[in-house]
Amino acid sequence: MACTQRTNKEMQIKSKQALAKATDPLEKLQLACLARGATGIKGLARKFKIMDDDGNRSIDFKEFEKGLREYGLTEFDKETIKEVFDKFDKDGSGTIDFDEFLVKLRPPMSKHRKDLIFQAFQKLDKSGDGVVTVDDLKGVYNVSKHPKYLNGEWSEEQCLRTFLDSFDSQDKDGKITKEEFENYYVGVSASIDNDAYFDLMMRSAWKLDK
Repeated sequence: MACTQRTNKEMQIKSKQALAKATDPLEKLQLACLARGATGIKGLARKFKIMDDDGNRSIDFKEFEKGLREYGLTEFDKETIKEVFDKFDKDGSGTIDFDEFLVKLRPPMSKHRKDLIFQAFQKLDKSGDGVVTVDDLKGVYNVSKHPKYLNGEWSEEQCLRTFLDSFDSQDKDGKITKEEFENYYVGVSASIDNDAYFDLMMRSAWKLDK
C-alpha cells in the first residue's frame, strides 16, 4: 500500500534530473525533497515540528535555515534559502507559518487525487480522531500473507507497526496524522503523471468504493 520501491526510485531519478534544470528557489527546494523519495516532504515537515518548541507553528529565518541544513539540504546557499523564506514572509515580520510553507511546498494535485487520499485516510482512521495507530489498522490491513508473519518471526503487532513506519522517514512514533499521510502521498503522486493510474492504485490498495 505504501509507495513501491520501483516507483520511489523513478521519482528520485526524475526529481534529480529536474532539479539540475530548475531555477525557481521554491521549485528547487520541492524537487530536492522529492529526490529523497516519497517521504521527503514529510521528513522536512517533521524537522520543523521538532524545532517548534513553543508550538506556535511559526519559525524565523535562523530556524528555517537550520532546519534545511539539518535535513541535509546542503546544496542550497544562504542567499537561495533567504529567497524562499522571503516568498512566505510577505508581511516582513521575520517569521513564516510553516504549515502554509509546507502546503506550498507540495506539488500541485487535482481535487480528485486529494479526495482519494482523504478517503483512504478516513478508512484507516477507524477511531475518527485524526491519527492512525496500530489499533486502527487491525482488521483493515491484513498481515496474514506477510512473509515474516507466515514464518513466525513477527507478530501481527510488529507487521502493523512496520507498515506504519513505512510512512515515516524519521522519528518513527507508530502514528500517522492526516497531514503526514497526505505529505507521503504527495510524494507518490508526484511520481505518477497519469490520473487514471493514480486512481487505480489508490482504489486497489485501499479497496475504496468507486
